Amino acid sequence: MDLVIPAPVPPTVAVAGTAARFPVRRIWCVGRNYADHAREMGADPNREPPFFFAKPADAVVADGTEMPYPPATRDLHHEVELVVAVGRAARDLDPAAALDAVYGYAVGLDLTRRDLQGAAKAKGHPWDMGKGFDRSAPISAIRPAAAIGHVGSGTISLAVNGQVRQRGDLRDMIWSVPEVLAHLSRLVELAPGDLVFTGTPAGVGAVVPGDRLEAAVEGVGTLQVRIAAR
Repeated sequence: MDLVIPAPVPPTVAVAGTAARFPVRRIWCVGRNYADHAREMGADPNREPPFFFAKPADAVVADGTEMPYPPATRDLHHEVELVVAVGRAARDLDPAAALDAVYGYAVGLDLTRRDLQGAAKAKGHPWDMGKGFDRSAPISAIRPAAAIGHVGSGTISLAVNGQVRQRGDLRDMIWSVPEVLAHLSRLVELAPGDLVFTGTPAGVGAVVPGDRLEAAVEGVGTLQVRIAAR
């Protein structure tokens, strides 16, 4: 193939316990999937159909990274999430069979430029620049479901500089992982390499340069990043 510019290096995520890497194709995120977080954002926590937004694949940031505070914001927020790594193509999934499409799980942060998101919401504009910016998706190594099983309950938490800000349980999701995957697979065909961020519990808040973020999902692992200066 004769390319007119060099092909970009595909983004990848570490796989725990191996030197192999998981290639990232797309990043999908489900919004307001914990009732307490929906309430703190001023939304109705009832089981309306889930809604989704996307981040670019190269937004992933490795565990242990020092990442710069992003430009164009004064209100960068943390959102800890369970991440599902898709291992096979799937469409129109039945929730009862949806976990068959899962390769593994990771701990993620959906970093959000809240001021940009809020301004976009107020004007009825897309959220892309509030959610889908560079380095907006820190993620831990993926742990294969073949090694840890499927994750449906357990503590999910985030601490900033050692102080816990978010703490919930995966059982508190409005839509479970199988239901999220089933809904998403009716909108797009899931593909190997897709990552699905499954929502965050209450307690989201701002971080500033110098802050150390420590996220954890019981049974999956931990994730640490430090926010550096711009």
